[in-house]
Order: sequence, then C-alpha cells, then structure tokens
Amino acid sequence: MCGISGLVGPLPAAAARDAVRRMTDALAHRGPDSDGVECWPTAVFGHRRLSIFDLSAAGRQPMLSADRTVGVAFNGAIYNFKALRDELRARGHEFHSETDTEVLVEGYRAWGIDALVARLRGMFAFALWDEGAGRLFLVRDRLGVKPLAYVHRDRVLAFASTPRALRAAGLADELDPQAVADFLEFGYVTEARTIYAEARKLPAAHIAEWRDGTITLRRYWSPPEPGSAPPMSFDDAVAHTEELLLDAVRLRLEADVPVGALLSGGIDSGLVCWAIARLGGDVTAYTVGTPGHAADESAAATATARELGIRHQLLDYSTESADAVGELVEAYAEPFAVGSALGMLRVSQAIARSGVKVLLTGDGGDDVFLGYERHRHLLMAQRVATLTPGAAAAAWPLLRRVIPRRGAARRAANFLDYATGGLGAYLDAHDGLPFYHRRGLLGPRLANATVEQRGMPRSVGAARRVLRDYLAHDLGTQFVAEYLTKVDGATMWYALEARSPFLDQRVWEFAASLPLETRLHGGRLKPVLRELARRHIGERVAVQRKQGFAVPVQAWMAGRWRGAVEAAFGDSLLARGGWVDAGAVLRELRRVPEGGDAPLQLWYLYVLETWLRADAAAHGETAAAAASTAARATVPEVEARSWA
Repeated sequence: MCGISGLVGPLPAAAARDAVRRMTDALAHRGPDSDGVECWPTAVFGHRRLSIFDLSAAGRQPMLSADRTVGVAFNGAIYNFKALRDELRARGHEFHSETDTEVLVEGYRAWGIDALVARLRGMFAFALWDEGAGRLFLVRDRLGVKPLAYVHRDRVLAFASTPRALRAAGLADELDPQAVADFLEFGYVTEARTIYAEARKLPAAHIAEWRDGTITLRRYWSPPEPGSAPPMSFDDAVAHTEELLLDAVRLRLEADVPVGALLSGGIDSGLVCWAIARLGGDVTAYTVGTPGHAADESAAATATARELGIRHQLLDYSTESADAVGELVEAYAEPFAVGSALGMLRVSQAIARSGVKVLLTGDGGDDVFLGYERHRHLLMAQRVATLTPGAAAAAWPLLRRVIPRRGAARRAANFLDYATGGLGAYLDAHDGLPFYHRRGLLGPRLANATVEQRGMPRSVGAARRVLRDYLAHDLGTQFVAEYLTKVDGATMWYALEARSPFLDQRVWEFAASLPLETRLHGGRLKPVLRELARRHIGERVAVQRKQGFAVPVQAWMAGRWRGAVEAAFGDSLLARGGWVDAGAVLRELRRVPEGGDAPLQLWYLYVLETWLRADAAAHGETAAAAASTAARATVPEVEARSWA
C-alpha cells in the first residue's frame, strides 16, 4: 500500500524531477517507510512505500528490471503474487525480492500488459514504463479500490495516487464547477472528474496507454450479468460462497507485518472474523463504539467476538471537536463529507497505534450480495413493472401531480415512479441540489447547477430492469466514490492497508452472476450471507438488521460545532468566489432549534469551506488569492495550457 507519482513526455529533466519529487512528498502519509525516484530520458517515477511484503531494501520502489528497461510504481496488493512468481520462475525469470511488486515487472516482460492484468487478483493502481517501446501504462483494479488521477496536456502525462499530489506540483489548481456541483449533491466528488478542472481519475477496470504524446483508455474487465451463473440451488450458492470467502480471507492474511480486523455487530465483518478463526489466524478484532447512540454496535460486536473466541478491543468514539473536520479535509484528497469517515479516521488512528499495519474489513458484502433496503425496494418495483401495462405507466405522471409530497404518500409515489420510470426516476427522486436552490444558498457560479446523472429517459421498459440498471450504475458511482474512498482515505492517512475479502475478484464475480432472486431469496436482504452467519456464528447475528456506523454530524453542526461554522461563513472563501451566499447559509443554520439537526446540505457546505481554506493554506495562498482562483469564470481547456 503506497503512493505513486510520475511524469512522461517532452519536459526538461530538472523540471520533471522537481515536479515528481513534490508529488511524492505530498503522498508521504500513504507510504511513510521509504521513498524513491527513478528517471529515464523521457520519464520520471516517484514512490512512497508502506512496507507489507519483504520489509528489506529489496522491496524499494520504483522497481526496475535488471536492465532498467521496465519500471513500475505500484500501490496496492497482489494476493496471488506467489503463484504468479512460481509460474514466472518456471519460465526462467529471476527474482531478487519477496514482494508482489516484482511480479508486475517480470509478468509484463513475460506476458505483456493485458495478459498480466488478466492474471492479477488484488487491489492495485500502478504505472509501468517500457523504455524500449516508449510506452506508459496506467492500470487501476477492477472495482476501483485504489485511486489514480492524471493530467494530460501538451503531450505530457502526469499521474499520482491523488489529485492533491498533482496540485502540489502545480499541475492542477482551478476548481471544476461541475465537480463542485457534484460534491454539493452527493457529499463527494464523483469518479467522472476531480475537484480540479485540469485533472481526471482513471476509471476502475481501465488501462490508460500513453505513447508519443497521445493517451488512450480501454476497459479490461466488466462484472458478469445477474443470472449468468450456471443454475444452482440456494444451498449450493451458500456453499460456494463459503468456499470462496475462506480462500479470499486466507490470501488476505498473508503479510510480513501484524494483521488485524474490523468487527461491527453485523454479518459481513462477523463472517470475515469467523473465517479468520476458522483458518487459525492470530489477529485482534477492533470495534468502534458510540456509547449512548442508537446505532451503537459495541455490545453486539463483543458478543460476536466472544462466540468466535477471538481477541477483541473496543474503541470509544463518543465525542468529537470541530477540529475533526480539519483532519477530515487533510486526510481526503478532495472534499469528502461522508460523516462516518470521521469514525473511520478515529478507528484507523487507534489501530495504527496498536502496531497493526494490515486491516481486514467487511466492505462490499452489502453491495454485491444486496444488503441495502433500496435493493429490496427496487426488486419489488421491477416486479410491479412487469405487471404494469404501458398505458397505465403513461398515465401515472398525470396522477402523480396531485399526490402529497411528504410522508408516506411521498414514499409510495416514489415507489410507483420507480415501477413506471426505472433508474431515471430513482435518481431524480434523490436529487439534493434543489434544496440549495430553494433556500437561496448558492451564489452566481452555481445558479443553474445540476448534475449529469439527472434527466435519464423514463419508461416502463426501463422499470422492468431497474434493479439491474441500478447495480451497474452504483458500481461506478456511490460504491467507488463514497464507500471505497472512505476506507482508503482514512486508513491510508494512518498508514494502514485495508483489505476486504468481499472485494475479491472471484467472490465478487460469483455473487454478481447469481440471479437477483437468489441474492434476495425469500425477500430477505443478503440471504446468502445471512445463512452463512446462521450456520457458523449463530441466529443472533443472522437476523441482525443492518445499522451502519453513524456519526451525528448534523446534530453537532447545530450544537457543539455551531460557533466554528458561523465563524467560517462569517468570512467565507466560497462566498468570495461566488459559489455560495454566506448570509443565507448563516440564516439557515440559525433556523435550526437547540438540540435539532442542521440540514445535511449545510454539513456539505461546511466541509467544502474548510477544504478550500486548507487547500489554499497548503499552497501558500492568501485568502484573497484563493478566492480569486475559486472565482475564475470559465473552466480552462486543459490541453491548451503550458507547463509552468
């Protein structure tokens, strides 16, 4: 687990080395164990290392072939690297380390980039330079667990693990208005862009190839379609899932450093801890508790640990000062307003202090085995749509206008929207930007802001596949931009490598290929995993309702953080830049009664304001200069700008 950076193209050597060094320094928290820079005539790679395999200097990166014609800067973990290394040794390749990184170098020399990537089982973002061919490859793993961003202009390509590192080298600075709108809608910047106008993210499951100043992108993997698995009974699906999960956990326990596990009171992390115990793993399970909060899972997690016979440590997370928001914006490379990230940061800090460097989690189980209530609702809507005549669906929008827009009537009307309109209707029902417009919170820069996901065509035909369409959509949006980003940002801030067995390629592909009716068998959420939990942990865990880890940021905004929020918007960089109306923001905050919850949108604005201030301070900008940068009226043509 590391940070990577680099430049390729016609650029003076001194300028290229300086830019890469600045990017590498900006990634120090992702790899505190060592750093390195390697140069070729038209390429420079940088690396920060978090040592997990082979802690010696032999694992130093960037890693080069013996003749220096192939070089790699790698972030992530290749779980099947030992099997691949054995295969390569049988072909005559020599190895000089015990790392997974060296498999990338020799695997490319043996098989080429496409055949190499097809063999990789893991989470990864890496850059590979082929000096002889003059080609750079950027590769991101199938689900997008590890981040990778780039800037391409004037035939030069710069890349880094985070957009912030590109900013540190002066390669990106202007805010992208559409990215700001996306953030205010979702609380995170989507995968379609970065917060900076000049930079983009490499999509998950893609290879970018640079040659002679031109970059091309291609997808190398897509998840299987629901129902594409060979016919099998529900019990067979459970049995095969158990086999795959044990194998995925076994691979993720391998490390040359201490390993721990996260344990909530629910099913997914409980199953990971069960698998660890079944395999004889000697690890401590950690739980973050919120005493007095309705969603506190510490008692349930303690019971699970006792039933499994594993070591358990409970970490208290009951209070948080407004300074925590400063840490949030420092830890995440872009504005990120997911409240539970505060808890993830705190538990990551505590676990890192215990000496653990690898952390197994249950992330992804709900997403692929269908554990969210929305999955069940959309399957129900899909079934209703199959019974709905086209004429009735066409008439529904007229009737919809007279339905009250609150309470149970609104929820019922939304459901019928999904059953007659499909994914487009579902996305429109969750549009958050109208709140800002209705309350007059936005400035002239965002007067007409919307997001690209809105306005999809609606039809009863689309409704008959709404869950299928939603799962494909979610995989490239909320799943990667919120869920995966939350874990990566928090754990890497404290130099932890997070590994989730449910994100294993084979586990994911099998689960995704099951029929939707199997994954929601009997109308239950993630019944496959519930049945596994019933068999191996007990009925208490199997029937547990999903709670999720909640941090009450809206209550804190209206209470203990109110003074800090008012001070921030009393002299707002966002307002100076024309993004918001600070007076309207303060009036909205003061409308919240004592003991109430501030609107979630005010939390988003506070995080964005805090992030903008931190971004300016990190680059030595005065408030006036930062406001001037933020207020520029047009998005630049990236390729038209010169390197400074």
